[in-house]
Amino acid sequence: MNKSLYGILFAFLFVGCASPKYATSVKSTQLAKSTKSWDGQKLPPYERGTPEVTILRITVPPKHTLPMHRHPGINAGVLLKGELTVTTKSGKVLRLKPNDSIIEVVDTWHYGRNDGNVPAEIIVFYAGIEGESITIKKSGH
Repeated sequence: MNKSLYGILFAFLFVGCASPKYATSVKSTQLAKSTKSWDGQKLPPYERGTPEVTILRITVPPKHTLPMHRHPGINAGVLLKGELTVTTKSGKVLRLKPNDSIIEVVDTWHYGRNDGNVPAEIIVFYAGIEGESITIKKSGH
């Protein structure tokens, strides 16, 4: 991601927050910061191209398993409610509960599963390249 995109994201998130009106009410809590995905793999360098940020709110119904898939770009999220288990094709497992953050695996086949009795809701931020898919499903799944 180039520096200008970081500037745009910073401005988007914090415009107006420096105002004296908000000086005592704004609180910032870091949920995640890493150069590695949740399975310990180093995140890849950004590729050339026009950066494109996508933010999704994903709801996974109770007892539902997502298809095997991979993400070619870096993404991260925060589970808002419910529970979610992420499993890689190689068998690594991450269990998320509400307010847990995840720095997702990149170019690694995996799937998510909601074993709970309520929908799992997660907000996911994708730092991708314009014109490229953010998720690729494994054929036959």
